Amino acid sequence: MELRVLRYFLTVAREGSITGAADFLHLTQPTLSRQLKDLEQELGKKLFNRSSHSISLTDEGMLLRKRAEEIVNMVDKLEREFSSMEETISGDVYIGGGETYAMKQIAHVVKELQLNYPNIRYHLFSGNEDDVTERLDKGFLDFGILIDPADLSKYNHINIPDKDVWGVVMRKDSPLAVKDTIQAADLLNVPLICSRQAIQQTLSKNEFVDWFGEEFEKLNIVTTYNLLYNAAIMVEEGIGYAITIDKIVNTSNDSKLCFRPLKPRLESGLNIVWRKHQFFSVAAELFLNEIRQKFSSSLSI
Repeated sequence: MELRVLRYFLTVAREGSITGAADFLHLTQPTLSRQLKDLEQELGKKLFNRSSHSISLTDEGMLLRKRAEEIVNMVDKLEREFSSMEETISGDVYIGGGETYAMKQIAHVVKELQLNYPNIRYHLFSGNEDDVTERLDKGFLDFGILIDPADLSKYNHINIPDKDVWGVVMRKDSPLAVKDTIQAADLLNVPLICSRQAIQQTLSKNEFVDWFGEEFEKLNIVTTYNLLYNAAIMVEEGIGYAITIDKIVNTSNDSKLCFRPLKPRLESGLNIVWRKHQFFSVAAELFLNEIRQKFSSSLSI
């Protein structure tokens, strides 16, 4: 018994005539009549009382009408549920990353997804590369945002088309604040506050260390940090100069701090990463698909 034929049967029962039902269904009368006769033969029961101008249901036809309506309504409901599934998708996406203004790129993706999937929740974890990759490897995060230099060998990754600009955060009354840019020689005789990730020399390529060249070993690093908020407090108290990326610390007119870029200019790339062979939730899969579409030209797996 085909669902299509049950819909034909219900239309005939509603219209009360073969002619009216055929017109509604855009079928010829002989075609519709043949379908109904085949249905009666399949069930072994007479379903209609036919006259020259109208058609009515037998008792068996009344029973079939009730059951057919139940079947068709259930199928229609199922189709609606699947077609509206995108609207009712919910779930959680867990994202970890270091402090970077490029998070704005991720925020744009989240904003676009919210328009179609408002029930998805996003959970952000802030940390340096070690913090993020540890949680990623344990399955606590779906995605990590890693700032170069970073070890990407264990992960699938997509390059985020944005760059972080390195420079120095200092007090506005510091001697170096009068400069527009900061060169390596300017930093040799001042106390420095540096990111632990940036100064590690275990990576095969570390652009930050390379920028200083042979002068790196001469730096007076008095404090290290993994997130910049506390480091900025140290700068405010006059502990030293923080080497960091731009647009993370408040350096507005109301702040005691300012930012000066390095010269020659030093930039770091960013990547969003996830474990190889990872199984994603529906929500996380949607997020990844949106990331792929937005950053498709930079895909690298």
